[in-house]
Amino acid sequence: MSLRRHIDRWAADAVHAAWDWAGQVGTVGPYDRRGRRYARMGAGSGIAFPPGVVFGEQYISIGTMTMIGPFVTMAVGMGPGEPIDVPGGVVISIGDRCVIGRGVSLVGRRRIVIEDDVTFAPDIYVTDHNHAYNDLRIPIGRQWLDEDPVRIGARSWLGTGVVVLPGADIGRHVTVAAGSVVRGTIPDYSVVAGAPARVVRRYVSGQGWVPPLRREVVTPAWWIVDDLAEPPPGDDGAPAPPGDDGAPALPGDDGATAPPSSSARRAP
Repeated sequence: MSLRRHIDRWAADAVHAAWDWAGQVGTVGPYDRRGRRYARMGAGSGIAFPPGVVFGEQYISIGTMTMIGPFVTMAVGMGPGEPIDVPGGVVISIGDRCVIGRGVSLVGRRRIVIEDDVTFAPDIYVTDHNHAYNDLRIPIGRQWLDEDPVRIGARSWLGTGVVVLPGADIGRHVTVAAGSVVRGTIPDYSVVAGAPARVVRRYVSGQGWVPPLRREVVTPAWWIVDDLAEPPPGDDGAPAPPGDDGAPALPGDDGATAPPSSSARRAP
């Protein structure tokens, strides 16, 4: 092996070692100087290195044991330093045990609530505001903002490339298919897909998933997290998802879509 190849190999090893070291020391935790800029960062949580664009940390709350991946943008306001006046002082609230994938963007001015145990795949965009377009005299990008709070319910999963629009209220234990565009209210225990996202499957007490799953996935006993397990809806007195006489009432059969954002429940 030539001297040049030896040098290249050693240099490559050094670069990768330095990058691994930077990833370890660059992770932001609750006790770091950067971690203390946040309204809250719970124990065991971290923001991976390298970060995305982050500003307005004082308006962002992160729960315990939550992992935020690299290149994640978390931004409050139109730019750094904008005064924000919101009840409780928090605009972006991320719950406990959440996973926020690589390249996600959370952009808020009013209220974005991500409840406990939510998982985001990479490259998801969530916002609670858009530019207005009603004034024909002014370019849309220079018009002021139309705001509507966003909520993403506990235990939900959002696939790669999902866009969550202002006013979206996603229920509990909801699967959002990759590439979907979500607006309006999404019911608990459902699967949605498309642009705009429509309900394509619901869990109905006494029937299970309707339409039926193509195959049942059996979870190995060693994988179950006992302290997070809960009975299916209806088995413990919890209300089952609504439908006509227990039917799932899937939008699309009659041309219905998810309700518009004006009818969405407001985030807390």
